[in-house]
Amino acid sequence: MLDPRLTRLADVLVNYSTELKPGDKVLIEAIDVPDEIACELARVARQAGADPLVTIKHNAVLRALLMHGSDEQLQLIADTEALRMKNVQAYIGVRGTRNVTELSDVPDERMKAYQRIWWRPVHGDIRVRQTRWVVLRFPSDSMAQAANMSTEAFEDFYFNVCTMDYAKMSKAMQPLQKRMEAADKVKIVGPGTELAFSIKGIPAIGCDGKLNIPDGEVFTAPVRDSVNGTLQYNTPTVYNGIRFDDVRLEFKDGKIVKATSSNTEALNKTLDSDEGARYIGEFAIGFNPYVTQPMLDILFDEKIAGSFHFTPGAAYEDEADNGNRSQVHWDMVCRQDPAHGGGEIWFDGELIRKDGQFVPKELQGLNPENLK
Repeated sequence: MLDPRLTRLADVLVNYSTELKPGDKVLIEAIDVPDEIACELARVARQAGADPLVTIKHNAVLRALLMHGSDEQLQLIADTEALRMKNVQAYIGVRGTRNVTELSDVPDERMKAYQRIWWRPVHGDIRVRQTRWVVLRFPSDSMAQAANMSTEAFEDFYFNVCTMDYAKMSKAMQPLQKRMEAADKVKIVGPGTELAFSIKGIPAIGCDGKLNIPDGEVFTAPVRDSVNGTLQYNTPTVYNGIRFDDVRLEFKDGKIVKATSSNTEALNKTLDSDEGARYIGEFAIGFNPYVTQPMLDILFDEKIAGSFHFTPGAAYEDEADNGNRSQVHWDMVCRQDPAHGGGEIWFDGELIRKDGQFVPKELQGLNPENLK
């Protein structure tokens, strides 16, 4: 029997996130997920009058392609997928996590080739810029384990997060978006953190379930050379299948001049990928009231209520561009709720958020008790 929560989720993705219309072509990529969600997405898409294309993928197969393939092979795949992506108006990517570290032993040069030849041309240049798209993770036993939850409890959590009232959130985040766009100087303080930078003149973008599920953040970017100080992250992060804990970054005139973590060597290897990897491409404030703990999945972790993320690497060129270019875009999360030592975010000398709670009256609609 079909879980009715799958139908609710498909309805959010089809009718809210991508707003499918009669005659639309939609590509559904189902990666390491049960067939039921792909089938339900196809059904609900047709119900909306759209024509679905469905592709089933597995990360274990991707690993084999990257481990044993050539650049010419990656180019052929990229050319084929680019042609398909150019011929759809919408994209829904549902990604499972049978093994969060499946790609951890792929050599660095093959991961870079994958990003350069396949992923960026197809997804970064076509999908992101030319389609109405949404991506999400799908619940799995490994995700429940990463979240330190039972499978049943995690599924309840997942569907609460992913089918919440995103229209209500969208309205509540508008004052924060305006406040960020009007701001110049930002100061962030907390345990091990004293950071200052400018966001003057860079757009602020509200994320309300149209591109990512789950969602719940407003992001911008720092003026590239304005970042100074120290940032101590307190949330584990995974990049290219490798886990990092206790990441600490020191900045001087925008550049990361010192970086340490539980795997300092691998951290610095990534930050040395290119010049832009040691500069910040995104600053965002997270506030999804149902996401309260990390689960080593950035689509969830970057939305944790009371958190912010500060991202080494590329800026979003078409949305909040500070000019930084890199093959890296690494969202690292810092929580500022009382359980993690608290912290403060200031805009132009005004206290915006303290210990994870928004302070100005017009922003209090984003506090968890007002969004649920």
